[in-house]
Amino acid sequence: MLDAKLTTKSSLEHQTTVKLSEHATIGGKEIIIIGGPCTVESAQQMEEVATRLGLAPIQALRGGVYKPRTSPYSFQGLGVEGLKILADVSQRHHLPIVTEVMSIAQIAPVVTYADMLQIGSRNMQNFELLKAVGQAGKPVLLKRGLSATIEEFVMAAEYILSHGNPDVVLCERGIRSFDNYTRNVLDLGAVVALKQLTHLPIIVDPSHAVGKRELVAPLAKAAIACGADGLIIECHPEPEKSVSDARQALSLEDMIELVYSLRSVAAAVGRSLAEVRPHFSVVPKVVAKSA
Repeated sequence: MLDAKLTTKSSLEHQTTVKLSEHATIGGKEIIIIGGPCTVESAQQMEEVATRLGLAPIQALRGGVYKPRTSPYSFQGLGVEGLKILADVSQRHHLPIVTEVMSIAQIAPVVTYADMLQIGSRNMQNFELLKAVGQAGKPVLLKRGLSATIEEFVMAAEYILSHGNPDVVLCERGIRSFDNYTRNVLDLGAVVALKQLTHLPIIVDPSHAVGKRELVAPLAKAAIACGADGLIIECHPEPEKSVSDARQALSLEDMIELVYSLRSVAAAVGRSLAEVRPHFSVVPKVVAKSA
């Protein structure tokens, strides 16, 4: 890779691991699963998500509070109020939080409340933002741009590392193509290539890649089979009522079923999933809805 001095793999064994919490590390033998809704809508919603996902080996929660929307009239997120909801849920359920920053001004509040800063695909080449998160002192999840080449993706990560932050995780989330049957085209070849080119962990977002919930599970399994270090998947208590990306969100029941189905796939490629920690079995104030 041209000028990729910090992200390039120095040997076959060179592999960075990124620690999110005492129980969540990305890049080791254990596959990480990050789940949650596209958007934080309310405290009750996130409490239910955390409670239900605690029944499965899911190590981190995702939820957007600053939302990049195509239309300026669409819901833009709860902002700091949403961050406080995430922080409260994180503290009580012992789950680290991953959430997006879209501007330099948003870094300070997100660093205060969250465990990992996400750079979305639209900002992959927002170089001033990349420099700033390089100095933020928190792990960064960098999503591949909508039409970015592998080299452009790696060099975006290089910006973050070169400004002092070694804790970068790459995320393949699909790239645009001529075919509109799926939202994007999931490039699993890029996952394999990036594992060979860089020492950075890489996870896959099958939700944004395909945009249809019925396609998420097979591609999630394929991602683990080809060497991805984990998955970030959208799920919601009532997917059809999600304020954004409703079509691609899994129900919480389907999310739990998918995660357990990954055990055999992970084992087949020499990986494993986390165990469910005992305190997750304690049901907090919001209980699962009856069938």
